Amino acid sequence: MREQVLIIAEAGVNHNGNIDIAKKLIDAAAEAEVDFVKFQTFNSKKLVSRNARKADYQSKNMPDTSDSQLAMLQKLELTKDQHLELIAYCKVKEIHFLSTGFDLESLDFLNELGIPLFKIPSGEITNLPYLRKIGSFGKPIIMSTGMADLREIDDAITVLKQAGAKTSQITILHCNTEYPTPMEDVNLLAMNTIAKSFEVSVGYSDHTLGIEVPIAAVALGATVIEKHFTLDRSMEGPDHNASLEPKELKEMVKAIRNIEVALGHGEKVPSTSEKKNKEIVRKSIVANKIIKKGELFTENNIAVKRPGGGISPMLWDKIVGSKASRDYEPDELI
Repeated sequence: MREQVLIIAEAGVNHNGNIDIAKKLIDAAAEAEVDFVKFQTFNSKKLVSRNARKADYQSKNMPDTSDSQLAMLQKLELTKDQHLELIAYCKVKEIHFLSTGFDLESLDFLNELGIPLFKIPSGEITNLPYLRKIGSFGKPIIMSTGMADLREIDDAITVLKQAGAKTSQITILHCNTEYPTPMEDVNLLAMNTIAKSFEVSVGYSDHTLGIEVPIAAVALGATVIEKHFTLDRSMEGPDHNASLEPKELKEMVKAIRNIEVALGHGEKVPSTSEKKNKEIVRKSIVANKIIKKGELFTENNIAVKRPGGGISPMLWDKIVGSKASRDYEPDELI
């Protein structure tokens, strides 16, 4: 049986710059029993230029604010002290803290904090200095591939490996960066294409509405699932609208855990729970009428009925034409 799927609850910037909301997100993630709750670490001025505009989905979800991506992100930064406070709170709640760094300075800061793995967001897959920095840390890497094609994924993996990362440390997440992602654009089978193309572990970072697609991804072999969540989808902010609420997050985790158990070991054999039904549900060859000793079994005097446990109907042709070794009453097992 394969290892348990790693589930990352992406709080991202859904704390809206408020440490108390961030802690409530940690509470919700812990209650849902995910493996990691993940935030975002960045210096806005190092991440975007003054001229960078918000994405369409960001403008739609924040219609009453400036069109500047810089102005938006400055309100969503977490300070270093807030990082330490959240890490401490995660320890109390017995959940693992994780954060995605979006600039080189933030990556060094996260490495100093001792985070166990690095998550590369889709937007950084073509950022050579960034990839080199993460590859040099020698820690497990999870890389999202929204907007990317196979060549760009190959280039990024090459950079990571040249910087020191091992293939066994790299997990590639199929992803679509539209928030929310239309079902017709999910293209979930691309996850398997990635696995075959690069012989790496794969997973899925989901931005659809609902929980069915990440569950399907687990059934297809995802080893990591990442999903945005929020306290309330009606809150103002760039990612709330495409996020799960706490109850939905719990439902997703429960469903994923059920699916990974249901996938089983892959060998087609009777399960322990169904063995008791075998004799009840299967059939045997029985007498269809009174049969005397020495009489030939024919298609008219024998039949196939429940229960099992007698001669299998698969031996019908061998029984027909043979002689009865004793008398039989109707419905008696041959």
